[in-house]
Amino acid sequence: MLSSSRLWIPAAGADLLLILVFAAIGRDAHARGEIVSGAFMTAWPFLAGAAVAWFAVRAWRSPLAVWPSGVCIWLGSVLVGMLLRAATGQTVVLPFIIVALISLGVFLVGYRALVALVVRASRKRQRRV
Repeated sequence: MLSSSRLWIPAAGADLLLILVFAAIGRDAHARGEIVSGAFMTAWPFLAGAAVAWFAVRAWRSPLAVWPSGVCIWLGSVLVGMLLRAATGQTVVLPFIIVALISLGVFLVGYRALVALVVRASRKRQRRV
């Protein structure tokens, strides 16, 4: 579904933005100053993980598909992100892993699911007309 390859740029941009939002919310919730630069410091491992996943599943072929693109980008961003955080001495604790899994799942899979619902509803309306 939604396999148009020209959609990869806005999809990749949405992934980038949502990972930055996740990091900024976390920084703000824990009252860690420097929201903007701090968000980039928190986000970079997850952004790297998302990039690895994009290439691993060739997400540009179907960038808005929930499966496999959305799910693999979500899990890849968390898995690689946590490994990079651990490798660079950043905090990796179970509560943070759980929060990252839930938050990034809602963000990265969620917007794709919403797009799929909107497209499906639009197609149904077009068939009725």
